[in-house]
Amino acid sequence: MDIDTCIKFATENPIAWVATDDEGQPRVRPLGMWFADKTGFYFQTWTIKDIYKQIVKNPKIELGFIGEENGRVLRVAGRAEWIEDIELKKKSLEDRPFLADMGLTPESPELVLFRIAKGEAYFWTMETNLDPKKKIFF
Repeated sequence: MDIDTCIKFATENPIAWVATDDEGQPRVRPLGMWFADKTGFYFQTWTIKDIYKQIVKNPKIELGFIGEENGRVLRVAGRAEWIEDIELKKKSLEDRPFLADMGLTPESPELVLFRIAKGEAYFWTMETNLDPKKKIFF
């Protein structure tokens, strides 16, 4: 297993369960991953959302991607990095027109992009449930 296997799996199963810290209380919610490549796992959100406020306070997050066919799970943990890149914001609106439909523009301060660029990942299945984790560091 390597990071390319993780990228492929996340791309094929793009709904990530994102775990954040809310004053010591874990919070998990589904969030559609925008894309993944060798530079990280990318997402966008709004500054008015709780997830944004939680990541600002504690950028350590974990993602859980679940395979639809076999229940295989990919867990990715790392520090969220905020991305200030107007060209990437333009691309996010092109790729996700529902954001523009909601009134966002590349210049909207409410639209924020983040990624996990460095961290660790591993796969879990029922068959490997009790085996030592085989972590992939990226």
